[in-house]
Amino acid sequence: MEPLESTPAVRARMSRQKSKNTGIEIALRRSLHAAGLRYRVHRRPVKGVRREADIVFGPARVAVFVDGCFWHGCPLHATWPRSNPEFWRAKIEGNRARDRDTDARLAEAGWLAVRVWEHESVEKAAERVAEVVAARRSARTEKPGREGGQSSLAPWHSG
Repeated sequence: MEPLESTPAVRARMSRQKSKNTGIEIALRRSLHAAGLRYRVHRRPVKGVRREADIVFGPARVAVFVDGCFWHGCPLHATWPRSNPEFWRAKIEGNRARDRDTDARLAEAGWLAVRVWEHESVEKAAERVAEVVAARRSARTEKPGREGGQSSLAPWHSG
């Protein structure tokens, strides 16, 4: 990809774009924490895969990604800039391809990627994440061959 020709004003504006701890991400984390869920922030779920999830539930093997509508090509809100359209189309399509690749790599390693769009209601997104985490946790504790419903987690893990 060729370097983007840009003005100093555009470069300054783009450099201020947050990639971590965005408003929706912080609101989602607060909601999940208030629901009693504990997690790690900005971690690579799988060693050797250079992709960082926004929220990671290790024992449940759930990785949450909060995707911006512009940067990840939201089907409802994506816009295609008129300036340098070829560059931006390639950039956004590349991000989408990387997202699909990340989801596939995590799935191969036994993880589930959950994608949350920035436009989603925080409450609904938190509810969806909580349901997925609870289902994955209960699936881990209900493995066949376990007598008396023993947890497959070490006794000091609370989930």
